[in-house]
Amino acid sequence: MSETILIRGARIHDEATAGRSADLLIDDGRIVEVGSGLTRAGAKVIDADGLIALPGLVDLHTHLREPGYEASETILSGSRAAAAGGYTAVFAMPNTSPVADTAGVVEQELALGEAAGYVTVQPIGAVTVGQKGERLAELGAMASSRARVRVFSDDGFCVWDPLIMRRALEYVKAFDGVIAQHAQDPRLTEGAEMNEGTVSAELGLTGWPAVAEESIIARDVLLAEHVGSRLHVCHLSTAGSVDIIRWAKKRGIAVTAEVTPHHLLLTEELVRDYDASYKVNPPLRREEDVQAVREGLADGTIDIVATDHAPHPAEAKACEWQAAANGMVGLESALRVVQQAMVDTGLLGWEDVARVMSTAPARIGRLDGHGTPLAVGEAASLTLYDPTPVRPFGRGDLHGRSVNSPYLERELPGEVRWTLHRGVITVADGALRETVVTA
Repeated sequence: MSETILIRGARIHDEATAGRSADLLIDDGRIVEVGSGLTRAGAKVIDADGLIALPGLVDLHTHLREPGYEASETILSGSRAAAAGGYTAVFAMPNTSPVADTAGVVEQELALGEAAGYVTVQPIGAVTVGQKGERLAELGAMASSRARVRVFSDDGFCVWDPLIMRRALEYVKAFDGVIAQHAQDPRLTEGAEMNEGTVSAELGLTGWPAVAEESIIARDVLLAEHVGSRLHVCHLSTAGSVDIIRWAKKRGIAVTAEVTPHHLLLTEELVRDYDASYKVNPPLRREEDVQAVREGLADGTIDIVATDHAPHPAEAKACEWQAAANGMVGLESALRVVQQAMVDTGLLGWEDVARVMSTAPARIGRLDGHGTPLAVGEAASLTLYDPTPVRPFGRGDLHGRSVNSPYLERELPGEVRWTLHRGVITVADGALRETVVTA
C-alpha cells in the first residue's frame, strides 16, 4: 500500500522543469505538494540531495515472454528488472505463446502485471494472427478490452505485405492506435547474422544490409501518409533510416521512431570475437550509424529510447554464433547507457532524457498517468537517479531470469537510487524491494 513520503532536495527534471531543487510530498499515490522546506508528520523521508528526479521511465518495447516462455522471463521477473532500471511502465511485446493476438491474452498479461505490482504492464497486440503476416488479428477487440491496447506490432517479424500493412494502418486509425513496425525486409535478410559490410566480409558471416531496414521504413511512411494514420518505427539503427524519418517528419507524416541503448553505444566491431552477447536484430551497425542515431535522437528526429529488452536462457547464448538467439536484456542498464552515450557527451540534457525515456513513449502509447510532470496532482511515478558513480555493470545489477547483457563488466555511469510506482516504493536506496504491496 502507498504511504506518505517526503522527498527532500531532489533536482527535478521533466519537460516543464530543468533542474530546480525542490521537495516533493506524496500521499495516496499522488504528488500533493512541491516546494522547499516541506514537512509532514509521520512521513517517510527520502534524502534526495544530489539526486536527479525524473518522471518514471516508460519502455515502449519490452519482451516479457509470458505466457509461454517463462524460462526466459516472466511478467513478475521482468517487472522487477524494469523497476530496478527506474521504469514505472513497460509495453509488453506480443511474441508470446500463445501470441497476444486476442483480447483474452492481452487481458491475462494485464492481470499478471497488476498482480506483480512493480510497474504498469501495458500489453501490445499483434498486428496479424499468430504474427504470421497473413490476416489481421482482433485489433478492435483488443482495443476495446480491459487492456485498452493502442500499440500493435508483429515485432520479431516485419509486416511485409504492403496491403496488410495498409489495412492495419486504416483499422487502428479509428481508435487512435499505432502500428509499431519491425522494419526488416525478409528476403534481403535471409540467413543474416550481422551487419552487412567490411566486417561481415572479413568474418565470412552473412550480412544484414541497411537497405533491408530503410526500404521498409520508406514504404511505410508513404503508406501512413496515404492513410493518414500513425506509424511507429521500432529499433531504428542506420544513418539512412534517420534520413528517411527526418524527411517524413518535414513532410508532416505522423511517424515516430525509437532507438535502443545498444544502438547508441555498441558497434559491429564487437562481433569480431564471436561473443553471442552482441548478436541482436537489427544487428549492431557501423560507427557512422551510431553517430547518426545519436544525432537523430539529439535533434528530435528519433522520438524515444526503447530497450528491446529480450531475455534468453543461458543455453541460447552459450553456443556458436550461428546458432545463438538474437537479443539482449536492457531494462536495468538503459538509463546508465543513455547517460554515457548522450548526456555525458553533451548531446542531451536531463530534461531531454525525461522526454525520450518517459514523456514521449507514454504519449506514443497513449498511456494515461505516466510520463507526466512532477507536479501537484500527478501520479507519484518517478525515479531518483545518482549520475555520479562509475562502476562495472555486473550480474548483481540484473533482476530478471536471464543474464544476456552485452554490458557485463563494462564500466557505466550512474545508479538508480529510488523508484516509486504510483506512490509505492519499488527500489529503496539502490536495492530492489523483494515484494511490493499495492492498494
